[in-house]
Order: sequence, then structure tokens, then C-alpha cells
Amino acid sequence: MAHDTPPERPHAAVVLAATPIGDAGDASPRLLAELAGADVIAAEDTRRFRALLDRLGVSTGARLVSYFEGNEAARTAELVSAVGSGSRVLVVTDAGMPSVSDPGYRLVTAAVAAGLPVTAVPGPSAVLTALAVSGLPVDRFCFEGFLPRRAGERDRALRALADEPRTLILFEAPHRLAATLTAMAETLGPDRPAAVCRELTKTWEEVRRGPLSALAAWAADGVRGEITVVVGGAPPAVVDPDAAVAEVETAVAGGERLKPAVTAVAERTGVARNELYEAVLAARRARA
Repeated sequence: MAHDTPPERPHAAVVLAATPIGDAGDASPRLLAELAGADVIAAEDTRRFRALLDRLGVSTGARLVSYFEGNEAARTAELVSAVGSGSRVLVVTDAGMPSVSDPGYRLVTAAVAAGLPVTAVPGPSAVLTALAVSGLPVDRFCFEGFLPRRAGERDRALRALADEPRTLILFEAPHRLAATLTAMAETLGPDRPAAVCRELTKTWEEVRRGPLSALAAWAADGVRGEITVVVGGAPPAVVDPDAAVAEVETAVAGGERLKPAVTAVAERTGVARNELYEAVLAARRARA
């Protein structure tokens, strides 16, 4: 039987390369090969990157350039031009996958707009690692990155997330953790389950699980290291069927037609539309 020959990967490309989030042993063989074969390596912090190369025991002949928040906008065009000229440009951040709360997204969009290949070296991720060990639901989740630093903006962001049913994953700086957990307990509820994942895959790895109020009290004494916070989603709202019927009748009394009123209230409360409609009719028959 004949087999199709897979197409060769183009050499010239933007390569988003995930680096270890702590344990150098998590570096994949493909990462090592890409480091050795790249023409240009764009690193978030070149000093940290050189230290990583030493830990991995890898040498590279690639041209090394810095690529961080302060020069990302200016350097993107240079990197796109390098790919367009036939170079393989490897993007690495201090830890984890580039472009996820780290430099990389701007380069990806620019390369895509220019019709240039973009690929990735999958690997360690603090987001998925924290989610997996948190003990919280993993079937549906959303990543919020870092919350705003200013208290007012942070609290508004938390209010917008208060009814989010999916598990939340966030990054936070250690010196802001206690204040953030306290704000979460006030806005999301003191009993909302959560996990604080500290120094994942490193020697001092620690995962603290419990309600937000307890975690805020623990963090008040000070926490060190890289932090990822996982928070359980909002529990389903408890709906009073009689209150839902009353809402429908109020809307109808205000001039709205019955079926649209039932649909609107059902969507807002989570009550099944058919059940709510029948409940309204039953209430009307009982009053007749």
C-alpha cells in the first residue's frame, strides 16, 4: 500500500517555544533541537535565557536579541522581516508558552498578516499545571492573566467575574497576593473554593487549597515565589419559581407579550422556558 509522504516543514517560520516553568528536566527534545537550529532567538530576558542554556547544556549559534514588553512593538517588524528573508525565529520567554501573558502575540499577528508560517513547540504551562493540580473542575475554565494593579480597577474586574461559572485561573505577584485574595473573598464570596499554586515544578512547590477567606488569611503573613491562583466557578443560582412567575406577570402588566416575557425571564434566571410558561398558566388558572 502506498503511503503519502508528509510535507516538509518550512525552515523559515516564527516558532513559539515553551520553556520549563521551573524544572529544567521538563525541556522537550524538540525544544533542544529548535534551540540548536534557530537562526534568531528572541528572548524576553537574554540573561535568564543564557542561564537556561547553561542548565540545559545546549549551545546555539543563533543571533540572540531581546524581545520584551518595552521593545516588542519596535522589534516585531525586524523579526517578521527576518522570517520573510528565510530565517527561523525562535521566541522564548522566561518560562512557559510565549504570548500567554508574555511577549509573542504581536509577532504572531504580524506574521499571520504577512502570510508567514507560525508554529509552536508545546511544553510546560503554569496555567494548565495549576489547573490540573488544583482539585477544582477542569472541564471548563477561563484564563484571566493578571488582574489590574489598582484596587478600583481590580475590584471592577472581579465584579465582572462574580457570576462566571467556569473555573478561573489567574497570575499574581507575591506582594499583591494577600490583597487580591481578600478582594476575591469580598466579591466572589468567602467560601468560594480556590487553590494558590506556588513555585510549580520547583524545589519549594506548594499548593494551598481552601476557601478564599482562609487563603487570604494565610497569605497575609507573606508569600514568595511565582504564583498562579485557581478559583472555582460561581455556583448555579438558586431560583425561586414563584418569583420567576411574578417577574413574567410584571413584564406582561407593563405591556410585554407573554411568550417573549417568559423567554427573557427564563434566560435570566435559568428556569426552563417550557416549565416557566406552564407555571404562569397554572398560576393564572388558580386565580381564575
